[in-house]
Amino acid sequence: MWIRHNPEHKEGPAIVRHSITAKESCPVLKTAEIISGKWTLLVLRDLAEGINRFSALERSLQGISPKTLSERLKSLEKAGVITRKSYPEVPPRVEYSLTARGLDLIPLIDHMRDYGLKWLMESGNGSGQRFGPESDGS
Repeated sequence: MWIRHNPEHKEGPAIVRHSITAKESCPVLKTAEIISGKWTLLVLRDLAEGINRFSALERSLQGISPKTLSERLKSLEKAGVITRKSYPEVPPRVEYSLTARGLDLIPLIDHMRDYGLKWLMESGNGSGQRFGPESDGS
């Protein structure tokens, strides 16, 4: 069963029934498989903001290990969300950028930011608890 937002439906989300056959898969699950890794959404956020070199991403994402960053970048490249371009220079230069598929994920990140600001930060629930990779609430 899927829940879809219908702006014409005044009483909240409309429930749309949809059966999934064995050959099909859930699009929410497939998207979650791409973005669910720790740090993945933050890597995408930084790439969208123009940070495109490994060392710059590593500096921006304080606390991420080089191994984890490398794994996330390889995973996103395999999923077709980012591209990797190597330049034949000394020292070697590698830049990452979002593909059209990756750019389509940015509104999702923006919605998550809005949700966090509304419901999870001080003004939303009064707890003052911050959520993210560096906290237990990620």
